[in-house]
Amino acid sequence: MTSPLRHLTEAGLLGKFYIDGEWRKPIGSVAAAATVVNPATEQPIAEVTLGDDDDVDCAILAARRAFAGWSMTPPAERAALLDRVHGLVLQRLDLFAQILTYEMGAAITYSRGAQVPLAAEHIRVARDNLANYSFVTARGSTAIMREAVGVCGLITPWNWPLYQITAKVGSALAAGCTVVLKPSELSPLSALLFAELMDDAGCPPGVFNLVNGTGPIVGAALASHPQVDMISITGSTRAGVLVAQAAAPTVKRVAQELGGKSPNIILPDADFGRAVPLGVAAAFRNLGQSCSAPTRMLVPRSHMKEVEALAAEAASELVVGDPLAESTTHGPVANRPQFERVQTMIGVGLEEGAKLVIGGRGRPGDLRTGFYARPTIFSNVRPDMRIAQEEIFGPVLAIIPYDTVDDAIAIANDTVYGLGAHVQGTDMETVRKVARQIQSGQVHLNHPEWDPNAPFGGYKRSGNGREYGREGMEEYLETKAVLGFYR
Repeated sequence: MTSPLRHLTEAGLLGKFYIDGEWRKPIGSVAAAATVVNPATEQPIAEVTLGDDDDVDCAILAARRAFAGWSMTPPAERAALLDRVHGLVLQRLDLFAQILTYEMGAAITYSRGAQVPLAAEHIRVARDNLANYSFVTARGSTAIMREAVGVCGLITPWNWPLYQITAKVGSALAAGCTVVLKPSELSPLSALLFAELMDDAGCPPGVFNLVNGTGPIVGAALASHPQVDMISITGSTRAGVLVAQAAAPTVKRVAQELGGKSPNIILPDADFGRAVPLGVAAAFRNLGQSCSAPTRMLVPRSHMKEVEALAAEAASELVVGDPLAESTTHGPVANRPQFERVQTMIGVGLEEGAKLVIGGRGRPGDLRTGFYARPTIFSNVRPDMRIAQEEIFGPVLAIIPYDTVDDAIAIANDTVYGLGAHVQGTDMETVRKVARQIQSGQVHLNHPEWDPNAPFGGYKRSGNGREYGREGMEEYLETKAVLGFYR
């Protein structure tokens, strides 16, 4: 199989944008480029051209021209396109897996086993939703119509590049919207491969467009543009605030999936031998670079020593190293700024007096190059410590003791975030009761399987709106009431 990097280079896609069904060179007056760095080697692997306001305007106008026709296509026609896209994602799974490993460091086994197949699931769910969704329903003599919002700007992050693209694109296209995608400039290569896939799937011109660029330039241009009807961003809370501020003068819809500091409450009757190792695995999934990662483990104070031992054993079994090696479970942190953030926050935990159970600052083992971080667990963490309040976005777990279940619930809710949460226990009545009291958009009970139909989004500063499943598509729909329609 041809190397994805070689493919992108030989096809000339690194210097182009996908607009109106064509690969086009930038037309903007500000020439700029972003260097993509392999986090495992710290070496440049590609350079992509970045756009500006003129390129964004060109893409938005193409999406606007295409909207009238695409929004009126029968749902079966939109489903047929998504079906082709779904098939091509699976057909090119290894190609996407390789490029994800190169651009953001996910272990190749994780890219193959999670990053790409879970991304494909978002397209499948969007396709399947169209089979039975009622875009027009009767309420007495009134017709309640659900219609596409319009042209949507989609801003996606570097930590789950393809996964977040498909979550947004699948739902938006299923609803009948047209889109302009701005992927992260730190991991733009998988987005270029996806744009090529959309073209190969026969996407009508203007329905899907891609412009690479930075948040302050391309992201801001999308958010403020009067011809964009909706912005959907996945990113930091800081980035979400900036997008919302830029969008406010045009009163467009803004959907935000932002930061998190998710709690994992292990109740006194839990099976600790199962709950703790699974909790460590969940916290360190994607090397902790997930906004919903349960990086606060809340445990009964009387079980602290047992939990520390179980957690340390689980963390010691992780294999951090060359992400292309089949034996590796966890690769490097995705980029230098994030690596430095993780090192800083580990230092903060030590300075605050938390007990270091395993890990610490620096690279693991004999690794000298690459953004590799040591899986780190702190214990005896107070709820007011920075490592318990701030999103670290790396392999750092805080174990926090509690005295009563009510205390655990209060600690769980004591952050500005509310994206995800976990509860473990054997008495399901209690488990469900605790889940109902947690302020978060999603709660996992006893580590269930991932459900691509479960809506995902946040309370508080974790954002607003929902992605995935039926609710994910409905974010891209307006509601129209037509009175007297059924008389």
